[in-house]
Amino acid sequence: MVIQTKEIKSFFFSQYFSDGLRISLGILLPALVLLQFGKFDLGITLSLGAICICVIDNPGPEVHKRNGMAIGNLCVFIVAVTTGFARLNVYTLGLEVTVFSFLFSMFIVYGNRAASVGTAALLIMIFMMDKEIKPDEVLSYSAIILAGGIWYMLFSLVFFGIRPYRAAQQALGENVADVVKFLRIKADFYLPDTDIDDNYNKLVSQQIQVSQHQDAVRELLFKSRVMARESTNASRILVLTFVDLVDMFEQIMATHYDYTQIQDKFKDTGILPDIAQLVHQMANELENIGFAILSNTRYKYMVNFNPALEQLKLQIDAIGNAHETSNLVLKKILINLRDLNKEIENIFNYYNSSSSKILIANDNDVEYSKFVTHQDYEPHVFFDNFSLDSATFKHALRVCLVCLIGFTVAKAFALGHHSYWVLLTIIVILKPGFSLSKQRNYQRLTGTIAGGIIGIIILLFIPNTNVQFTFMLVFMLGAYSFQRLNYVVSVVFMTPYVLILFKFLGIGHLDIVEERVIDTAIGSSIAFIASYLIFPTWEFEQIKQSLSDVIYGNVNYLVKIAKTITGKTVTTTEYKLARKDVYVKSANLSAAFERMTSEPKSKQRNIKDIHKFVVLNHILSSYTATVASEITVKGMHKASPDTLKLLKKSIAVLNESSKKLGGERIEFTGEKAEPTEELVPTVTDNLLKEQLNFISKISNDIAKITDDIAPSKSPPVGETFN
Repeated sequence: MVIQTKEIKSFFFSQYFSDGLRISLGILLPALVLLQFGKFDLGITLSLGAICICVIDNPGPEVHKRNGMAIGNLCVFIVAVTTGFARLNVYTLGLEVTVFSFLFSMFIVYGNRAASVGTAALLIMIFMMDKEIKPDEVLSYSAIILAGGIWYMLFSLVFFGIRPYRAAQQALGENVADVVKFLRIKADFYLPDTDIDDNYNKLVSQQIQVSQHQDAVRELLFKSRVMARESTNASRILVLTFVDLVDMFEQIMATHYDYTQIQDKFKDTGILPDIAQLVHQMANELENIGFAILSNTRYKYMVNFNPALEQLKLQIDAIGNAHETSNLVLKKILINLRDLNKEIENIFNYYNSSSSKILIANDNDVEYSKFVTHQDYEPHVFFDNFSLDSATFKHALRVCLVCLIGFTVAKAFALGHHSYWVLLTIIVILKPGFSLSKQRNYQRLTGTIAGGIIGIIILLFIPNTNVQFTFMLVFMLGAYSFQRLNYVVSVVFMTPYVLILFKFLGIGHLDIVEERVIDTAIGSSIAFIASYLIFPTWEFEQIKQSLSDVIYGNVNYLVKIAKTITGKTVTTTEYKLARKDVYVKSANLSAAFERMTSEPKSKQRNIKDIHKFVVLNHILSSYTATVASEITVKGMHKASPDTLKLLKKSIAVLNESSKKLGGERIEFTGEKAEPTEELVPTVTDNLLKEQLNFISKISNDIAKITDDIAPSKSPPVGETFN
């Protein structure tokens, strides 16, 4: 019950609820205010413009929001004017639907925010298709829609400007929650009844969530002028917390062991459940800190884990004395837990200490601007994708053809007064990949049916208009709050909200429920069939690129380590950029694999081998992170020629695998190890050699899997690394 209460509170403090509240107010206010002056129709038109522009109001830096919504307003106005005149003739309207569906679907080449600009333009086209407007009223009506869009843009920017740090704070708190879930999955590896393979699947899936949220936080922190240019205490705390959180995630990633072997070796000692319990307790503490960040409160009391860690040390020592088997792996786990405890304490201190000196003392030379991606908006990016080799081009062609089919069906069979719902369903459902379209299709259809039932119950059994209006507000808020968190829940809320709204507008009654469900079913059916038959995009066609990308990232990470142990200088920024690259590409590969599993069986090529590759890649990046941590954090800069030879062998093997997949190679030209005498190693060369042996073994396993996925006639690597 306590956990559920905290989850409910977390939702109301989250950016999802904050976004839902902002969007709902931005849409409602024009209609409600003008209703008081007897100008409800004008208010509804203004709200229509706000509905279109709110699609672009995604999380991100203020400047990106402003630019996106400004361009969106321009596109919405142009499309509104065009549709107002095109709708006078069914053929010109059909031509507009075809051309604009293709054009605005191509916006995805410029990233997600540009894609949402295209969606906003298509929405106003769909909403105005059946709008009875005289030719001399088109410009004035379109201008009112534009005014509504501008109103929403200004309202959102003011809303954002009042608390400029809040969005980043919310995203950071949610990212902490993701890391907590990842840590708990890690803890389960020590429990005797855990299915290791199933737990790996959970781990890989959760890594996707962590990576996506980390990218969102990077955008908010490192692309925001407020965060980048100001050195206020609030902005510094957010940046330093995020940096420590990413380091903590690396620490958790690096704590990888052969869990099957650990279970077999120590299952009778009783220590493994104690380790799992301690990790879960640390996860609970981190969760409490994350909730404090999310709710913008101070977390005053942190559990002291030092006694528990000391007790665990005594247990490990006792096992070493009582058994002939080595307890070295348990000692490593203890070291990892101590490091994790230290990271948690660091984050706790940011939100407990009143001294800003701690923040200054924790400063470093990392160049944060390098950690965010920069979108190229040059025209050539758009036109370079005019080829059937481009997944975006095929998606745009599919959308325009399917929209034309949907438009023809709606006009030919006169599907009620709101036949635009067919096109609206198609626009919302169709995604570049089959699996995403399939998922969205299922969510839209089931959500509409469930929401329709709820709407019917309210309209039939609750005749009081005040209560109905209250329900409409709640459903509206829920629809916009859940649109990024859980789409099916969002649709469940959206459907009764629309039905009750239409009842207040005097447009139909219960018959509109049937019309909406039928139109949604027709649009869903057309979109689903089209995603399978019209220029389909299957994951097996692109998975080799994802595989080669992740190998390239791992090789780059290993090359940084190799340079360091040969005496060359590698900065902290270079290490962290390499680490970020590996984790992002690993998350992309895992997401691609998950999408592949939801595609038809006939399109799942080498599915078992790719699953093995995903797991092996996770293990490889974990071992690599361990070595990198030893070198960068603990000052281990010494290596023998034999150790370097192992590292070069792994690089050569992975380079060959990348080549077979059509990827790039990164050559390491270091000749020999040149250890520096100034830095005394904190771990033995034998331990480093053992870790690199593991990396070499995993690299060879990846090479074998690559041979099965992409057979090559190339000769074996041999000893070319010498």
